Amino acid sequence: MAEYRILGPVGLRCDTGDDIVPDGAKLRTVLAALLLAGPRAVSVDQLTEYLWGEAPPATHPAQIHTYVSRLRKSLGAVIERRPPGYRLLLSGAGLDLAEFHRLTSRAQAALAAGRTAEAAAGLGAALARWHGPALSGVTEHLAAVEASRLEEVRVAVHEQRIGLDLELGRHRGVLPELIGLVRRHPLREGFRAQLMTAFYRCGRQAEALAVYDEGRRLLADELGIDPGTAMRGVRQAILVADPRLHRVPSSVLQ
Repeated sequence: MAEYRILGPVGLRCDTGDDIVPDGAKLRTVLAALLLAGPRAVSVDQLTEYLWGEAPPATHPAQIHTYVSRLRKSLGAVIERRPPGYRLLLSGAGLDLAEFHRLTSRAQAALAAGRTAEAAAGLGAALARWHGPALSGVTEHLAAVEASRLEEVRVAVHEQRIGLDLELGRHRGVLPELIGLVRRHPLREGFRAQLMTAFYRCGRQAEALAVYDEGRRLLADELGIDPGTAMRGVRQAILVADPRLHRVPSSVLQ
C-alpha cells in the first residue's frame, strides 16, 4: 500500500517501494499541511501563511492552485477544492503519522493490561515509523508551527519506551542509545535520569554521577534552574546504594 510520509522528508512511498518527494519546499509544504489536517479542509489563508508568512505575493491564490495541480499530477493525489480551501483524500493510501498514533495507542493499551514487554515492542515499532526529523523540507513558516510539536511527541514516546526497557532489565542494551539521546537532548532531564540508572546498573557509578553533574551545570547555565525530582531522585538513590535502583519488578518479566 502506498503511504504518505511527513515523519521525515515529506513525500509519498509508492507500492513499488520508490519514494516521490515533491520538488521544492512550497510543494512539500502544501502536501504536508493537507496531510496534517486529516479529513478537514485547509483554508487558502492558512496555506498562504504556511507558504509565505506575513509577506505573500499578490498572486498567492493562483500560485496555491498551481501547487495543488502539480501535486495531483506528480503524486496522483486526490485533492478536492473545498471552500474555503482544499482537502486531501488518502484514497486507500496510508499515512505514517496515523500509523505512529495507531501503534502508540496499541502499546498504551498493552501497558494498561500489564503486558510491559509487548508495550515496549509496540512503542519501538511506532518510533520506527520516523525516518528523520518531521516535516523535513517544508518552509520555515510551517515548521515553526508544527515540527516542534511533532518532535516533542516523538521524544516523549522514546522516553517512555526507554523507561519500559529499563523496567525489563535491558539497561545494557539501551545504554549506547541513551548516551546518544542525552547528547542530542542535553536538557531533557528524563533521559539523563535514565542514563544515570543504566550506568549505575552496569556498575559505572562514577559515570552516573558525572551525568548528573553535567546536567546540573547545563540546567543552571542555560535555564537558570536546578535539576528536577527525576534526576535528584536517581542521584540520591545512587548515593545511598538504594537496592530499588537495581530491582526489576517480577510483574514485568513476561
